[in-house]
Order: sequence, then C-alpha cells, then structure tokens
Amino acid sequence: MDDTTLLRSIPLFEGLEEDDLVALAAALEPRSFRAGTMIFSQGDVGSAMYIVQSGDINIHLPGEKSQRISLKDISRGEYFGELSLFDDLPRSASALATSNTVLLELQRETIENYLDRRPRAAMAILRTMSARLRETNTMLSARAAKNVDAEFEQNLTWSDRLADTVAELNGSWKFIIFLLVMTIGWCLVNTAIIMREPLDPYPYAFFNLALAVLVGLQGPLIVMSQNRQSLKDRARAETDFKVNLKNEVNIETLIRELSEFRAEVSEIVSKTDRV
Repeated sequence: MDDTTLLRSIPLFEGLEEDDLVALAAALEPRSFRAGTMIFSQGDVGSAMYIVQSGDINIHLPGEKSQRISLKDISRGEYFGELSLFDDLPRSASALATSNTVLLELQRETIENYLDRRPRAAMAILRTMSARLRETNTMLSARAAKNVDAEFEQNLTWSDRLADTVAELNGSWKFIIFLLVMTIGWCLVNTAIIMREPLDPYPYAFFNLALAVLVGLQGPLIVMSQNRQSLKDRARAETDFKVNLKNEVNIETLIRELSEFRAEVSEIVSKTDRV
C-alpha cells in the first residue's frame, strides 16, 4: 500500500480529491522508531500528526509511579496527534512505540498551505474531528456500566432460547437420569417377556437411530449456545474495560486537581505568612 492509498483510507482525508492526496502524500516524511521509544509525551508542544505505516503504537496517559493509563492501541493505517495540526496547545496524551514502527509525519505547515488553497476541504476534516470528539465525550460522560446479561436476554429469539435450554439440560443430572430411565424402559418394553411381537426388538435399531438423531441435533444447539456465551463474555470484558478506563481517568483528574489545589493553598499560606 503506497502513501496515497494509505491517506485515502484515513477518514480525516476521505473528502479530498486525488490530486490533493498525491500532493499530501509527497509531503509526508517517514520516521522510524524502535520498540519502547516514546513518540511524544503528554504536555509536549506538537506541530505534526502521524500515520502508522507499519508497527504498533500505544496512546496513553502517564500515571503515578510509571503506571500509565492505556487509552488505545493503534496499528497500520491509523493516525494520531491530529489535534496539533490546528492548535499550539500541549499534547493531550503520550504515544509509545510498542514494536519497531515506521510513521509518516505530516507537518502543520503542510496542511495549512493545503487548506489555504482548498478552504472547502476544511469542512470534511472538521467533521471527522468532531465525530472523534463526540465519541470521546460520550465515553467519558455517559454511564459505562451496564447489565450485559439483561441486554442479551432482551434480544434473544426463540431459537436462541431453545439452544440455551438444550445446553443447560444436557449439563444436568436430570438429563442423565431421564436418558437412563428411558433406555431401561425401552429395553424392557421391547422384549418377548412383555410383548410377543416387540416394536423394536433387540438390538433396538430404531432406538439407536433415535439416539443418533438426538445427539446430532444436540451438538449444533450446544455450539450455538457456547458461541453466544463467548459473545456475552466479550461484551462483559469490553464493559469492564470502559468502566476501568473511566475510573482511572477520573482518578487521575482528581489527583491532578488535588495537587493544583494544594499548590494554590501553599501559595496563599506563604503570602499570608509574609504579610
């Protein structure tokens, strides 16, 4: 995948024409980073965005005692640091190369010159940035905790409920006892002692056929139930991650605000002592 195709796959530039993509791709500067290298740190002044050509990047917030709060892992074709193209504010998060990485750097000066020539293209870029901001605000402001089991139960169809019932029944002593009683009963009924002409004489071919059909139907139903359980477990894990991430971000914010408050109080106390 060449640089022009890579730019075209990025939502930030999806509204641009081919000539513009070629011009921007020519202005991209490749930069290589070894695994474990910091691309930039939170608070650094930035003037460029980066597109991942190869490798993996972890976006995180630095925490106390070197415990960082991971926000997102990005790989080939994704981008980060785009806010620095439009303001002079410090970086809002840190970026770490988790593997040997090649990034394509796009400088603010390049995008400014481009937007001067094509001001309408700024709307496409702003729409993409607005969508990402809304997504972040929703994650941090909305309630992250939810009842995954209740949501799954609301969306179950009759076939899903049947699969769950079969899976639950097959893993119980009720089914084992029922199967044993039915087998013994069938064998007793179809003997010459009780019936002169048994419906299914030994070796009980019809009964064996019925058991084979039962087993054949049970297998797919149990697998269906297990697959849905896997989806439910994955949804629980995603919910737990969002809750933990929100809690860590909020705790980090509280610690930072508390430190600022202590600094302000110390400054006020020192001024009072001098007076």
